[in-house]
Amino acid sequence: MRLSSFILPPPPPFFPLSPGCAIIRPPRDGGIRYRGLTQEQIRSVQILPVDYEIEYICRGNRVIVGPKVRKCLPNGTWTDMMQASRCLLLCPRVWTSLENGRVTAKPPGPPVEGTVLHYSCHAGFILEGRNISHCTKLGKWDAPKPTCLFLLLLWPRPSAGKKKLYIGALFPMSGGWPGGQACMPSAQMALDLVNNRSDILPDYELELIHYDSMCDPGEATKLLYDLLYTEPIKIVLMPGCSGVSTLVAEAARMWNLIVLSYGSSSPALSNRQRFPTFFRTHPSATLHNPTRVKLFKKWKWTRIATIQQTTEVFTSTLDDLEQRVKEAGIEISVRQSFLTDPAVAVKNLKRQDARIIVGLFYETEARKVFCEVFKEKLYGKKHVWFLIGWYADNWFKIKDPAINCTVENMTEAVEGHVTTEIVMLNPETVRGVSNMTSQEFLAALMSRLGGKNPEETGGFQEAPLAYDAVWALALALNKTVAPLKAKGRRLEDFNYNNHDITSEIYRALNTSSFEGVSGQVVFDAQGSRMAMTLIEQLQGGSYKKIGYYDSSQGNLSWFGNDVWIGAGPPADRTVVIDEYRYLSQKLFAAVSVFAGLGILLGIVCLTFNIYNGNVRYIQNSQPYLNNMTAVGCMMALAAVFPLGIDGHHIQKSQFPVVCQFRLWLLGLGFSLAYGSMFTKIWWVHTLFTKKDEKKEKKKQHLEPWKLYATVGVLLAIDFLSLMIWQIVDPLHITKEKFTKEAPKEDLDVLIQPLLEHCSSKKMNTWLGVVYGYKGLLLLLGIFLAYETKSVSTEKINDHRAVGMAIYNVAVLCLITAPVTMILSSQQDASFAFASLAIVFSAYITLVVLFVPKMRRLITRGEWQSEQQDTLKTGSSTNNNDEEKSRQLERENRELQKIIQELRPSLKRSLSCRDSIRMETRLPRG
Repeated sequence: MRLSSFILPPPPPFFPLSPGCAIIRPPRDGGIRYRGLTQEQIRSVQILPVDYEIEYICRGNRVIVGPKVRKCLPNGTWTDMMQASRCLLLCPRVWTSLENGRVTAKPPGPPVEGTVLHYSCHAGFILEGRNISHCTKLGKWDAPKPTCLFLLLLWPRPSAGKKKLYIGALFPMSGGWPGGQACMPSAQMALDLVNNRSDILPDYELELIHYDSMCDPGEATKLLYDLLYTEPIKIVLMPGCSGVSTLVAEAARMWNLIVLSYGSSSPALSNRQRFPTFFRTHPSATLHNPTRVKLFKKWKWTRIATIQQTTEVFTSTLDDLEQRVKEAGIEISVRQSFLTDPAVAVKNLKRQDARIIVGLFYETEARKVFCEVFKEKLYGKKHVWFLIGWYADNWFKIKDPAINCTVENMTEAVEGHVTTEIVMLNPETVRGVSNMTSQEFLAALMSRLGGKNPEETGGFQEAPLAYDAVWALALALNKTVAPLKAKGRRLEDFNYNNHDITSEIYRALNTSSFEGVSGQVVFDAQGSRMAMTLIEQLQGGSYKKIGYYDSSQGNLSWFGNDVWIGAGPPADRTVVIDEYRYLSQKLFAAVSVFAGLGILLGIVCLTFNIYNGNVRYIQNSQPYLNNMTAVGCMMALAAVFPLGIDGHHIQKSQFPVVCQFRLWLLGLGFSLAYGSMFTKIWWVHTLFTKKDEKKEKKKQHLEPWKLYATVGVLLAIDFLSLMIWQIVDPLHITKEKFTKEAPKEDLDVLIQPLLEHCSSKKMNTWLGVVYGYKGLLLLLGIFLAYETKSVSTEKINDHRAVGMAIYNVAVLCLITAPVTMILSSQQDASFAFASLAIVFSAYITLVVLFVPKMRRLITRGEWQSEQQDTLKTGSSTNNNDEEKSRQLERENRELQKIIQELRPSLKRSLSCRDSIRMETRLPRG
């Protein structure tokens, strides 16, 4: 798509009326790229949503100065509105480099209108020309480019017969990784030494032509075009930054150019098919991964999280890490990525309880990440961050307008993080091919930098790699001179169509092996440097070495001075400990005592009823039904014991059996106890409450088998329903989880309270059926008790006591059932309410039904005479009727005798009465 298609005319200004930001005007000579929107959509849209990003672009040979991307904020404004964005003409970049000298640009960045360049020469050279140049509005410099000339007394001038070989270099002086600030002086220092060696390329002089790529592939594209299509011909390209190197290395094959990078770590660059002529003195970023996996194993971590900036280098590194940790049995629980704003990604890490976090991003983005880390409190004793070790030592102290955290905030957030860093400076004091030790190299580099603070100089750590890259190139070119001469070729004959010279340089580099200031320089089959890894940890605001790892040997050299000495490293996750909530043993013991006493009372009542079963008063109360009531109460009371048994007393495998005991004891106990009482009250109501048939009903005889059949039906219904329940959907143990609790003494532990329940898959359905059926029986029992309260009959002489017991049992059951369902998550309250309801119901039933009978027989002494009569007459119920009949016959005979004796006197009395009446009726004379 052409650039012009993205440039739209500015819309009229207005104020937003809804959440979002108004479309803003593009800079002069520029436009705005609206991501994801077509030109027609932009013309119709007036408000852009929160978090939407726009990008400024410029026409022609102009570049953006100021914020290139703006983001819509929730308050309706755009980010960095206090900083203007302008499209300015770019002055020629040739002025920004000086052979044998140094160029300082103010302000830093691309050379645009207003940029001032200050020139100075290295030791041994003198500046010829103006030492300052200004970029004008026309895109031109106001002074010719100066040069640095040799001073004969201080530095030997190269012989006139030397031929120059040009190296095209891209040094990022700004951007995500400003590594060129130290790498360019380091490379220039190596060139100076190589050019003055008589044993290396004696007939040639290497010259560096370099530009500032700003670590931006888009900017590098323009610069690569200038390098390739501008004289002189470059024999090798030296880019930095993985994104820039990827672009350059993929294009270089078309020009038969070798690419030697000093600062590219992307694993993707190890692809020989895609990048056939690529070498690098900076090891691949995947070299960090074996070290990280080794540390994960050492500290016994099996769960990690990752957050990465969305670039190819970090995506490839993370893909490699994911494969390695999978092979090691380590899980990546969270994988987050971001483009420019890491806020959401960091919040997701916090939400997923990430503890061990691998961060892959450039230094500028690292400050954004840890500002969000501070806000989310994702740091401290519970967390360990793994970062890349090639940031500046004080990267977190550098003031960054892109973040709103103080230096103190950042220092607090980054404390304790671990870095894995490729060993880029030889730790041993040995002189390599350049006849310099690593410490001598650092001293010379500091002199080149003019006393700049290394911590504030980008690429200071990678400077030895750039230094050794020049030496590797020089040694390789030197190695090719003889083979090329044998073929009748020379290095100066190189052009972009000459494949033979490129092949010779490739073979020479591929077999390179020398001692450099960064250590032994050797390339693997993919052109990547092999090296050791340094492990450091930020302790007290400064980095301390805690170990080395040699991935080629698999050896970990540990210094043992990490911050977890003694206490041990933090856990890789919040350890959740299951803690079961068990019933209070004191409560269980107290209720069990009451239940046990109730069972004893039931045994006493049952014994009394059986022993006095032949007493007429007991017989008139239907003793067999009362026996069922006593047995049912004892079964219900026995259910209290399994109701209080939990995992504290038995194994989990035995818990389903306890659940069965609870259900069957309570279900059948209720059916026996309440069913027998309900049967009595039902038949009393059936026989004695209809006024029209009251007299006839009293004449009828109540057959006991009907009572027993009624109880049997109720019991059979319960038995069948429970049996079907257990066959179709048997009870099993379930665990109810509660809110996790954090103990104060341990940061890495959460207590997960659990409560065991007896349940089935369709528990609510079954409970609804059972409770509905039982509830109807209870309500019907209350109604029948109320209807028969005034009935008096000796066939069931305790029906009023039964009615009172039904009242109490029904009320307790109707209250207890819903309350226990509500309190099911509170084991003590639920058990106390249910068990005490059972105990009180059983006690009330036994006391109301049996205590009055005991009291009557004891106080009136009725059981002795009745027992004697019973022995004489047999069955009390039938013989009682016969005795009444005989007594009535005796009384009838006695009355007939009295009537016979009184009949004569009655006749005389009647005749006298009649004569008197006749006399009174005669008329008076």
